[in-house]
This record gives sequence, structure tokens and C-alpha cells, in this order.
Amino acid sequence: QLQLVESGGGLVQIGGSLRLSCAASGRTFSNYVMGWFRQAPGKGREFVAAISWTGSHTAYPDSVKGRFTVSRDNAKNMMYLQMNSLKPEDTAVYSCAASSPPAFTLDLARRAEYHSWGQGTQVTVSS
Repeated sequence: QLQLVESGGGLVQIGGSLRLSCAASGRTFSNYVMGWFRQAPGKGREFVAAISWTGSHTAYPDSVKGRFTVSRDNAKNMMYLQMNSLKPEDTAVYSCAASSPPAFTLDLARRAEYHSWGQGTQVTVSS
């Protein structure tokens, strides 16, 4: 079973940056498409980013495009989310997830496409 553990969350000021990490173990990491989701209090889980098996393809919603960058290091079994120009509306618990799709498509924005999830890390953006 693939196990995922997030780290790197914390409190940051408006306009600041954070880098989240997702450590994978238990299975061959490069076999999975990976994604980041977030959930703010009282809201549903929201797609943040996805990255293909080798990292050659990425996807973002408009809400974070140009500010967030997802990357992965298959040799280290790690995925990252670099978050810049943070806003209060970015405050949420961020979780990484793994998917085994037949192709890298826009369906990967749907949380139902992911079968393994980490516990999440809290990101709070405050003035």
C-alpha cells in the first residue's frame, strides 16, 4: 500500500511563500500520478495541482495558476508544492494524493480519481 506523509505547512503572511512536501513509501512512486488538494473549514476538498508520472505534465486550477508550482523527484520518492504570493483564501489543510489513471487528463481534478491520501498539513495565511 502506498503511504503518503505531508510536511511543510505553517503560518505565513500574505504575499509570502511556503513549500510543501509529500513523502511516499510502500510502492514504486513513479508508477503514480500525484495530486495536491486542499480543504478549508466548512468547504469541500478543492483540487490544487496534479503532476504526471515523470513530471512532464502538470495541471492547476485558475485559482492557483501562476502562483503554485508542483514538482516531483522520483529518485527521492518526493513531491513538492511551491506556493508563492499566498492569499488568505489559500488557508486550508493541504493533502497529497496518488492516482493510477490510464492517462493524464483533466479528470485528475476530481478527488474520486485518487485512491491514496496523506493526512494533510495546515497552511494558514494571515496578515
